[in-house]
Amino acid sequence: MKEFDVLVVGSGLFGAVFAHECVKEGKKVLVVDRRSHRGGNVYCENIQDINVHKYGAHIFHTNDKDIWDYVNSFVPFNHYVNSPLADYKGELYNLPFNMNTFYQLWKVKTPQQAKDKIASQVASLNIKEPANLEEQALSLVGPDIYEKLIKGYTEKQWGRKATELPSFIIKRLPLRFTYNNNYFNDKYQGIPVGGYNKLIDGLLDGIEVRLDVDYLKSKEELDQLATTVVFTGQLDEYYNFRFGKLQYRSLRFEHEELSVPDFQGNAVVNYTEREVPYTRIIEHKHFEFGTQKSTVITREYSQEWQEGLEPYYPINDDENSKLYKQYKELADKETAVIFGGRLAEYRYYDMHQVVGSALHQVKNFLSKK
Repeated sequence: MKEFDVLVVGSGLFGAVFAHECVKEGKKVLVVDRRSHRGGNVYCENIQDINVHKYGAHIFHTNDKDIWDYVNSFVPFNHYVNSPLADYKGELYNLPFNMNTFYQLWKVKTPQQAKDKIASQVASLNIKEPANLEEQALSLVGPDIYEKLIKGYTEKQWGRKATELPSFIIKRLPLRFTYNNNYFNDKYQGIPVGGYNKLIDGLLDGIEVRLDVDYLKSKEELDQLATTVVFTGQLDEYYNFRFGKLQYRSLRFEHEELSVPDFQGNAVVNYTEREVPYTRIIEHKHFEFGTQKSTVITREYSQEWQEGLEPYYPINDDENSKLYKQYKELADKETAVIFGGRLAEYRYYDMHQVVGSALHQVKNFLSKK
């Protein structure tokens, strides 16, 4: 008889939710993680009494009341509302594109004036069949919004010229004709009071977690410990890149401590001109309405992924989708391994989607048992 019922590889949101639900049903669970901390990419480091989002800003938002109630059962969430700003050559604009943005661009004050301005700019371009991302964006919002708020940021994110990117990346660009700077439309939005570590600690309470353990390097030995393995890492890496490597975009972060009470007056400021190398600056204290005498900021840079870097955004083009399908066919044949989360499923997930996916998969697993 094996020592554990379930071995969960990865202590991020998917793994932590899956582990918690298994333990609730009386299963004995072991969680391992190759990092030296729990929580995956939602991990926060406390610096100068500020919860610093070490792997980029994480803002929980959902319309699903059950998921919102679920995460709040472990830690209360505050009422933080994401209202980022865009800095283009020293000019500030509100995001998402809304009446405040349009007033800042053209001094228009009514929704109809804004709609007419955008329509006239789009019509003058006469783009019938957009051949790339640049033409697609121009055909949706016209040159002013595109040049100042989309072009440079997008090129930094993807590391390519907008004319070299496929048009399908931007299927639509949300235009909001109200004076509303709330980035998300979701009913529920916030940050855990005290940071995301509180959420992970609540989920993993009473569960054995072994850190600095690379599952794939000790796979044979670790597999002997449990009846079922839940794997949340890279699917292609699990199969030793048998068919080739799936592609990602990665991120690099520069954290800086400053002896001022407030650096930019907002949690998130995007830098949309191509010449500024970073995509945005995060000021972490604003996520929790901090009043500390100092502050911590993070400059975020987008970069090509290569082995050794953290994979963040899957590149879901035709080539990678075909490659993922080959790995998925292998995964579907597994009888003692469950694959879940953004890396194992090769898709970008918001946090509420990760939680929802974990709850769905663990329910299926437990019902079969």
